[in-house]
Amino acid sequence: MSPTDRQTADLESRVRGRVRRPGEDGFAEASAPFNKRFATTTPALVVSAADTADVVAAIGWARTHGVPLVARGGGHGYAGTSVTTGLVLDLRALDTITVDPATGLVTAGGGTRMNALYAVLQEHDLAIPLGNSDDVSVAGLTLGGGVAAVSRAFGVTCDSLVETEIVLADGTVLTCDEERNADLFWACRGGGGGVFGVNTSFTFRTRPTRPSSTCLLLWHGEDAAPVLARMQEVMRDAPDAFSARIGVNRTTDGPTVVSVIGQHLGPADELRRMLAPALAVAVPYRADIEDRTYWEAKDYLHHNTSGDPFAVRTRTVAEPLGAEAVTAFLTALDKWPGSSNPDGAGVALFTWGGAMNRVPATATAFPHRDVLFLVSMDTSWGVGDSPSTIRANLDWLTGLHDSMGDFAGDGAYLNFADPDLEDWGPAYHGPNLRRLREIKQRYDPDRFFDFPQAL
Repeated sequence: MSPTDRQTADLESRVRGRVRRPGEDGFAEASAPFNKRFATTTPALVVSAADTADVVAAIGWARTHGVPLVARGGGHGYAGTSVTTGLVLDLRALDTITVDPATGLVTAGGGTRMNALYAVLQEHDLAIPLGNSDDVSVAGLTLGGGVAAVSRAFGVTCDSLVETEIVLADGTVLTCDEERNADLFWACRGGGGGVFGVNTSFTFRTRPTRPSSTCLLLWHGEDAAPVLARMQEVMRDAPDAFSARIGVNRTTDGPTVVSVIGQHLGPADELRRMLAPALAVAVPYRADIEDRTYWEAKDYLHHNTSGDPFAVRTRTVAEPLGAEAVTAFLTALDKWPGSSNPDGAGVALFTWGGAMNRVPATATAFPHRDVLFLVSMDTSWGVGDSPSTIRANLDWLTGLHDSMGDFAGDGAYLNFADPDLEDWGPAYHGPNLRRLREIKQRYDPDRFFDFPQAL
């Protein structure tokens, strides 16, 4: 049921920020999910919070009137959890960033997005392991763990978190760190966004940047099996300073492409030596290995996508996938049903490990501390594609995910949320699931913050 005019007026009287109704200027921009798979969900109202007091007021209003509420930072949640038929709490104006030169601590508002945070960090030449898409919010990234191109050297994003402010379901505003509300602070480091409250600020420990080099290597599909096998060995033996995404992708009209894109916190000469075994297996048709500054590397790794509907499913492995596993997903990719989305479909092996794995699995809520590769399987389709095409793509992805269960573990990355994952609790949270559920019960006993995978 949509809020009445009187209820809407009540919300407007409580907040300094703007309340928008469907069809009004700025409504779609403030509420549309990045993944158009969920674009048919339209909120009854959007409130663009001006400050923490507005967050408190919006939560109070939603509780009073029985309206579901979700917080929206960048809107990039893969499973559409930044949109609801109730009230969307738009946090984009909570984007103040402050730097303490004496301590190197950086505090960012809960609606801060990557492009703004990177700009400030670059001014001070300070590094935090962050995402590579401009509009991803610091909240979603951090609360789900946050894996970056430099995470093998610097850890996941939440490993750098030292403090966060959160508004609870009863309107209480808490500051959380290792000493204050330590259990909730633990949960906010990888337990997921929108589960325990609305995080309105994050304070991070930073570190100096390091001169870098990058690589982009592309091979034709016929070289996939030997290249994928050798590149996994390269990354298994690589130092923490080097991280890469190893992928194979195809589109409806284009050929299958094998790709390696990565960043090394060191010179290009070192990077070329590390990549030499893979380059010896087959000659890539593109090989770009160059020295770059840390900030040039960040720009080089910037990620773009069509934004049309997509789905992603993940698994984890502690060792390189063997020949049988590689053959299985290459065979599946040959049978992809196709779509009109230029992003196509593919399998990517994101290299984890390094510093990520030197933190105990229960030290933070992010549990994946024994992983070498995140196996990410994806498909996409166009907004105008037929229901049968959409169904064929989703069935294909489910079949691929199921078949890879013979070779990879059940762990799944929360920031690549999978709405079709059935046993999601253990997959996302591993040994931390029970403690997270206890914390959820303690801080949100009425389940005000609720969605299908909200603990």
